[in-house]
Amino acid sequence: MIQDIHPHMYHNEFTPALIEENALILSYDKKSVLIRQDGNSFTLPAASDFSGWKADNFIWLFAIDDRQFFLARRTLPAPEGYAYVPIRYMRYAAPRHLAFASVTGLSLAGWYRHHQLCGCCGQPLQHSKKERMLYCPSCGIMNYPRINPAVIVAVRHENKILVSTYAGREYTNMALIAGFAEIGETIEETVHREVMEEVGIRVKNLQFYKSQPWCFTDTLLFGFFCDLDGEDTLRVDHEELATARWISRDEVPEDVEKVSLTMEMMTLFKEGKV
Repeated sequence: MIQDIHPHMYHNEFTPALIEENALILSYDKKSVLIRQDGNSFTLPAASDFSGWKADNFIWLFAIDDRQFFLARRTLPAPEGYAYVPIRYMRYAAPRHLAFASVTGLSLAGWYRHHQLCGCCGQPLQHSKKERMLYCPSCGIMNYPRINPAVIVAVRHENKILVSTYAGREYTNMALIAGFAEIGETIEETVHREVMEEVGIRVKNLQFYKSQPWCFTDTLLFGFFCDLDGEDTLRVDHEELATARWISRDEVPEDVEKVSLTMEMMTLFKEGKV
C-alpha cells in the first residue's frame, strides 16, 4: 500500500528542524504537486532549487529517514525542468517513499491553507511550538489536522464478493463498499449502516483486517471482511454508487498499482486467502 515504504522510515514526531539547502520542498497548486518527472519516476525540488529562498517561506512537515520535508506557504513558480502534476500521478509513481510524502504533504497543506483565521473570533491563528496544532491567542481555540475515519467493507457471499463503482467521481475502477463514520457510532456500526444505506443488505461476522492512512482525502480507513446476512438482492443507492454487483474470485481485477487497502483486500479474496 502507499504507506509501505520500507526500508525507508517515515518520521512525523513533532521535532521541527531548521531548513537547509538540501531539504525537500512540497509545493502545491490546488491538487497538483511540483516535481521533475521522468516517465513513472520523479524527484522533488530542494530548497536550493529556488533562488532567494527564505526559511520563513516554508513550514516543516516531517522527515523520511534523515531527509527533512518542508511545505511552501504559497504556490511556488516552477524552476526549470519542474512542473505541477495532478496528485493522482502518485498512485503509480516511483520512488514510493517520495510518492507517499507527496500525498501526505497534500493533506497537511490543505489543513494549513484552510486554518489561517480563527473560526470563532476571526483572529489570525498561531503555530504551536510543542505540537502540530494551530491556536487562537485571542479566544484559545485549538485546531489539529483533520482526519476522517471511514470503512472499507468486503462483503462475501458463497464464493462471491460485493463490488461497486462510484457515482460522479473521477475514480471509476472497481471498489468495495466504503463510507465515513458518523458522530456517536462505533466503527463497526459504521460498517452495518453504510452497507445498508448503499446496497440495502445486512452483514454479519465482521472481521477487522487492517487500517490505512489515505491522505488523498484526509482519511483513516478501517478495512473489514464480513458475510452476507440474509437475502442477496441489492437495492443500490445510485446517488452514491453507479453500480454494485456480486462477482466471483476470477473476476476480481489484478492489483496493478498496489497502493490501496481496497485492492489489497480484493486481492486476498481473489487468491482465496479470506
